[in-house]
Amino acid sequence: MSMPLWRTKPIAPHTDQQDGLKRVFGPWRLIAMGVGVTVGAGLFSLTGVVAGQNAGPAVTLSFLIAAIAASFAGLCYAELSGMIPAGGSAYAYAYAGLGEGTAWIIGWDLILEYTVGAAAVASSWSSYLASLLRGWGIIIDPRLLAPPSTPVTMPDGSTAHAWFNAPSIIIICAITALLMRGTSESARFNTLVVMLKILVITSMVVACVPFIQLSHFHPFIPPNQGEFGHFGPSGILRAAGMAFFAYIGIDIVSTAAQDTRDPQRNMPIGILGSLAACAVIYIIFSTMLVGVVDFHTLANDPSPVATAMDTVHMPWLAAIVKIGVTLGYISGMYGLLIGQSRIALNMARDGLIPPAFGRLNKRSQTPWTAHILTAIASSILAACLPIGALGAMTAIGTLLAFVIVCAGVTALRLRNPDVPRRFRVPGGPFLVPALGILSCGVVMASIGTMTWVRLLIWLVLGLVIYFTYSIKHSHLHNTPSRHNS
Repeated sequence: MSMPLWRTKPIAPHTDQQDGLKRVFGPWRLIAMGVGVTVGAGLFSLTGVVAGQNAGPAVTLSFLIAAIAASFAGLCYAELSGMIPAGGSAYAYAYAGLGEGTAWIIGWDLILEYTVGAAAVASSWSSYLASLLRGWGIIIDPRLLAPPSTPVTMPDGSTAHAWFNAPSIIIICAITALLMRGTSESARFNTLVVMLKILVITSMVVACVPFIQLSHFHPFIPPNQGEFGHFGPSGILRAAGMAFFAYIGIDIVSTAAQDTRDPQRNMPIGILGSLAACAVIYIIFSTMLVGVVDFHTLANDPSPVATAMDTVHMPWLAAIVKIGVTLGYISGMYGLLIGQSRIALNMARDGLIPPAFGRLNKRSQTPWTAHILTAIASSILAACLPIGALGAMTAIGTLLAFVIVCAGVTALRLRNPDVPRRFRVPGGPFLVPALGILSCGVVMASIGTMTWVRLLIWLVLGLVIYFTYSIKHSHLHNTPSRHNS
């Protein structure tokens, strides 16, 4: 019998058709979900923040670096999703290839990643909602639009301290209610929202191109300000780390295997299709944004799209774009919240967290407990923390998942070489996974110290839970003959 930390789940050639979840996703809906999550707060908010605080006009290079690193991980995700068509994303892949201890770490990391990611998207959404309503003459009290104690300017010009971000709580609860109604209905709605979002982005880019000023690209790489990550080459790397918030959609798609028809075929299509579409969108959009708006003014701007549209002096189009962006955020939160619930569902069914997280509502066939608890946690984070901290935590969690998935490809090629694979990473079991681990590791190293501290605290807390609860309740603990040594 192997050590508990290294016991692995057997690889099932097919998903369990009796898992209770409805199979509503085909390849196009998977791509829509991946694009919907990826083209959200990462594009509409963090693009401006990382341009203004880290990379300047070279933010385009940051997104290119992130896309290259993500492409290595995306290829690994595609192989594993076709080989292990089970829900749970990187968690399920690690359980089969690297053992229960690693699976727990990545599952616990994904819980943080998705919860914090949903909070970041909701926080950014509230800024766009306020900008949209302001254009209609409706003013939300600024103290209800920022984390506690944040200095805000009141309508009369005075300065006050914010109470909490109220709209973010409302939108998280609304989308959670939509998810609890059922996956089929929410998937159709999400696809429509993604189509609207792409239309809005295309219209915005076309409208802004004539207003691009070449002077905004000089210097393309602003000189470093004496601090790592504050412009210069290190700033490009720091921005690339934050840009990984943009590629969380790859992981989100892989959590939906249990909701997908023919997942061995459709999951690789959904993952690689999402990656390709989003890389192109981010590079074009970031180039347009810093060309229209001086990057210095974007450093603390939570709604750079609104700023860009106000700059081109087209009020009617600005209103349409702001409406589209405000509605478009729904698809981002939808993907993050559904991904979180599926991770919790699979960990509960493996016995690693309490079984309440794995119970489905009889009418809607959705995991209500996981949805409700995720909504509560995300609402608190969105109401109380700034988007920069939330985005950094999401990015480092995504990178850690990517590293483990890349390692999982190599481990499973060596451990289970004969298991059928609908898609194989080119170059053998070592080249692409090693490049993925190296590139993601370099970008992780560029992320700020406090983000690392928060991640380590969360992982230590998770290990305490694992050794006091999960290791004893694991289903493999009671059926040791099923796992590999």
